Amino acid sequence: MQFLFRDHLLDTDLRELSREQVPIAVEPQVFDLVVHLMENRDRVVSKDELIDKIWHGRSVSESTLTSRINAARKAIGDSGASQALIRTIARKGFRFVGNVQTQLGAVASDLGRVAQTQSMLALPDRPAIAVLPFTNMSGDREQDYFSDGISEDIITALSKLRWFFVVARNSSFVYKGRAVHMHDVARELGVRYVVEGSVRRSGERLRISAQLNDVSTGSHLWAERYDRELADVFAVQDEITEAIVAAIEPQLYTAESFRAQQKPPGSLDAWDLVMRALSRYWRITREDNAAAQDLLEKAVAIDPAYGKALGLLATSHIFGAHMGWADMAATVPLAERAALAAVEADREDAWAHHGLAYAYLFRRRFDDALAEFELALQLNPNFAMAHAFYGVTLCYAGRWQDGDAAARRALRLSPRDPLAAIYCGVSAYARFIGRDYEGAVQMARESMRQRADFVGAHRVLTAAAGMSGDTALSAAALEGLRRAQPGISLAWITRELPMLRDEDRAHYLEGFRRAGM
Repeated sequence: MQFLFRDHLLDTDLRELSREQVPIAVEPQVFDLVVHLMENRDRVVSKDELIDKIWHGRSVSESTLTSRINAARKAIGDSGASQALIRTIARKGFRFVGNVQTQLGAVASDLGRVAQTQSMLALPDRPAIAVLPFTNMSGDREQDYFSDGISEDIITALSKLRWFFVVARNSSFVYKGRAVHMHDVARELGVRYVVEGSVRRSGERLRISAQLNDVSTGSHLWAERYDRELADVFAVQDEITEAIVAAIEPQLYTAESFRAQQKPPGSLDAWDLVMRALSRYWRITREDNAAAQDLLEKAVAIDPAYGKALGLLATSHIFGAHMGWADMAATVPLAERAALAAVEADREDAWAHHGLAYAYLFRRRFDDALAEFELALQLNPNFAMAHAFYGVTLCYAGRWQDGDAAARRALRLSPRDPLAAIYCGVSAYARFIGRDYEGAVQMARESMRQRADFVGAHRVLTAAAGMSGDTALSAAALEGLRRAQPGISLAWITRELPMLRDEDRAHYLEGFRRAGM
């Protein structure tokens, strides 16, 4: 039998204790003591029982028992101070309280031989992630097809995120039905992140749990539970898959940007710079957007054909001009150049097509912009940011109902997204075009609740308040807008915002006029 806990493996057949496949020297009595505590971890083991089992009833002093307990703790990475694994229960005895997985020695030996024949896989240039087969908790092996299907669909969907390296299904499914330590999976597959989960079916109800783990730190980055009615099994499978993938993507970016923040400036590579830039771009302020562009320029200087950096650089340039922080006429050519270079570098990168679509929007090439956004969403259907920017493009093209639907899809896909304020702002603008001023005010306020400085929300709130006739709200909204975008004017709105229909432009301007602009 083998016991797996933390990064340790205890093999009772081989009488070996190891940490990350490195054997640890342990005295026989200490080894037997650890095994007995693990085998009886569901209860407190008395001192008398230990003396009977380990010393076979011989007379043993209190100090000898204490020294062996201390040696056991030291061998498994515990201490008397922390007692994270072996806990002393006053006047009763000892109990092993760590999380333990068990497996048959033969299975583990197979895994061990695989690990020995393969050297530790180096992490690829992209962050690597493995999706383990979800555990079927229903007690019915006939339901394995559903849990396996969820895992396979997540692997397929994550593979569309070109910024990440996703381990193939055949490699991940080697671990199906095996109790294996997360560190072993990471080492054998060469990954930093692992997705795992379970599926439980009860009648026509389904519960799916999933979590994303950063194996390098041992932390859980994200976890969620989904309860659904099992009306259409395949529809539920698709819905759960897209929800999990859309939730995981921003968590991975956040983890990578945090990792990049910990590195000294001189050691940053292009990927680290892009991750730092992304964390600044998410803050959607003028200063952070400028800082993001500076970091992206440095990434491109390191790798001039780096599609990821070029695509985000194009988006950042246009976003800055869209918010009124940069001259539009000078910015659009820069953004278009970067976006075209991004597409040239990697035509399968959704972010590259996103940047090009955004640039085309401000060229007033509406059909081309919509086509590029649609291509980005074909490449990655769970790309929440692309759904939202596609939505604003639809609104500028006069299709506000479709625009609102796209923004709400972005929010449904990624409700805890760092850019959720933008998604709410797009929905607010769609409501304004549709003459739902109360809904526009509500969504604009929700956007500003998440990001108080988001210029787009300030603009919609001001126009909607003006059209609603609420003079107090109009005055307050206009004052807030002027703080967020000091140079705004009716002339700027007319000149810079790419509205296809004259009636939509006139309607928007009228809202600002009524608010006092």
